Amino acid sequence: MAEPLDIAALAAALRASSGLAAKADIGAVSNRLGLATPMAVPVGDDCAAIPDGDGFLLFAIEGFMNEFVAADPWFAGWCGVMVNLSDIAAMGGRSLAVVDALWADGEEKAKPVLDGLRAAAEAYGVPIVGGHSNLHTDRGQLSVAILGRAGSLLTSFDARPGDRLIAAIDLRGRYREPFSNWEAATDAPPARLRGDLDLLPAIAEAGLCKAAKDISQAGIVGTAAMLAECSGVGIDIEPGLVPRPDHVPMQRWLSSFPSFGYLLSVAPQHVDEVLNRFGERSISAADIGAVVPGHRVRIVDGGVQETIWDFGDRPLLGCVLREDAA
Repeated sequence: MAEPLDIAALAAALRASSGLAAKADIGAVSNRLGLATPMAVPVGDDCAAIPDGDGFLLFAIEGFMNEFVAADPWFAGWCGVMVNLSDIAAMGGRSLAVVDALWADGEEKAKPVLDGLRAAAEAYGVPIVGGHSNLHTDRGQLSVAILGRAGSLLTSFDARPGDRLIAAIDLRGRYREPFSNWEAATDAPPARLRGDLDLLPAIAEAGLCKAAKDISQAGIVGTAAMLAECSGVGIDIEPGLVPRPDHVPMQRWLSSFPSFGYLLSVAPQHVDEVLNRFGERSISAADIGAVVPGHRVRIVDGGVQETIWDFGDRPLLGCVLREDAA
């Protein structure tokens, strides 16, 4: 039997989430840089998409919080590769190569980060081809960039009213305490990791979906908010339908950062096929809500609903709503 939900309390906690609030930094930075003219998709997507022949080059970068690098340096290195691969997959692409920038207080402190980077690159089969290093700094810091390629794009700007919102998450893991990182990759067979990532470009190439995002540090609801703002739509999420490990409290789960987790906006006629594709690889996937006209992201339980973000009141990323959005 499903646990009763205090929707008002859950909504208040999600609105106060630091992971959600941090996404507002994207708009401030992009505005300061004058990034108003996109190459293929606007700023706010998981990667830059640059037209290249009959497809697109995808380019992304991730930087990591100093506290995370200090507390779990090996896993920070692993994540440097993993989260970038996830960004490429979220846009329907396949990864080509990785570069890193590492700062550390000596070689010994750099070793676990480098070992984690190398282990992930080998597991996923994507080479590290260069980067930058400085082993004479007062603290460890890490940034990793990636290049990929897509034939058919998945974007944050193509969710449409009438679509269903699908969440696909690998639940075969555990938390990497004390952070809310749901880790389901480091002990997985490399062939499985590579095959799972290939699901997203395969779905794009089959024409089953046009809009997706990987679930980021903002969590499931925060990621849905970014997707909604970019596409100029509203989204209603039913928390009780979200794939979730039995022992994890709802509030923590909705704010968690899974090692394999995606939201896809899918036309109703393709929902069963998309769910089946994830299910065939033992990825937990479910229809968790609706893409609707408007500018609100809400959580819904029965007849009760609570607004998490209203883009009519204030932006999150600073994306401009489409003129045809209600």
